[in-house]
Amino acid sequence: MIGIRIGIHFGIAALLCAGYSPARGADAPFPLKPVRIIVPFAPGGGTDLIARAIAQKLSEAWNQQVLIDNRSGGGTVIGSELVAKGAPDGHTLLLTANPHTTNPALNAKLPYDTLRDFAGVTQIATSPLILTVHPSLPARSVRELITLAKQRPGQLSYGTSGNGGPQHLAGESFKFMAGVSMIHVPYKGGSLAITDLLGGQTQLMFGSTFTVLPQMNGGRLRGLAITAAQRSTVMPHLPTIAEAALPGYAVTTWYGVFAAAATPRNLISRLHADFARSIKHADVVDRLTRDGSEPVASEPAAFDAFIRSEIENARRIVKASGMRLD
Repeated sequence: MIGIRIGIHFGIAALLCAGYSPARGADAPFPLKPVRIIVPFAPGGGTDLIARAIAQKLSEAWNQQVLIDNRSGGGTVIGSELVAKGAPDGHTLLLTANPHTTNPALNAKLPYDTLRDFAGVTQIATSPLILTVHPSLPARSVRELITLAKQRPGQLSYGTSGNGGPQHLAGESFKFMAGVSMIHVPYKGGSLAITDLLGGQTQLMFGSTFTVLPQMNGGRLRGLAITAAQRSTVMPHLPTIAEAALPGYAVTTWYGVFAAAATPRNLISRLHADFARSIKHADVVDRLTRDGSEPVASEPAAFDAFIRSEIENARRIVKASGMRLD
């Protein structure tokens, strides 16, 4: 009996030391140790830059280290699986983007269930992509690019931050609606894709505002249009692809935070409140809006509903365009 009691007490102590308690009260201390935010993209891309800006504010608020762990590869599946199968104690989180909702439409053998194995914390922001080309390409408008692509079927290539992401979705939707053939070149992150675009190894890109705008402002890339349904207040001179050539075209990037599904709901609420405060901090808002993004900070239930709708939308686009993993 004594041995049984000791075993029970040891098990409870181990759970508490790990920072997990199913009955965690609203005033229980959190975090109990450094928090790891897994970003399933390479360093330097839009998702990574957002994660680092928010992590700094969370670290200050929590008086605890917030570590960014870049786990690129597998179309974000590798990093996402670590959170889906990790401890539901809030100390390991996922900060990701559109591939999270595109992957279920492209990969029937995911090692997790996107809806069942994650709990949404908050949507951080939404942002358009920018259709940008290398200056050597003789196309100064979307219509000119479409004409050129039809003249050179299968010769133009566009780089992306990886399979199944918003850039891939934008490119395949563009190909389908414009009736052109272009080569998709997936990279393990947006910074690698833009490096090859700057070097002329690829000819165009549907790039994130974080990585593309600085290059456009420096004259190293030429922006043709944005992928959102409406013009951006940050880039009002750029038309939308829909108004420039392809009515009905619209693809946007979203960024959001997830925890493991079994994370206690009161802890999810606390995480949401802390992330929302960080997102609304003047420094973060300035960074987001300056780079063409719109802060969101949605409630967990609203974010979960958004994820469900994005998965259905991705399935429709994948089916219509014939999009596939390269």
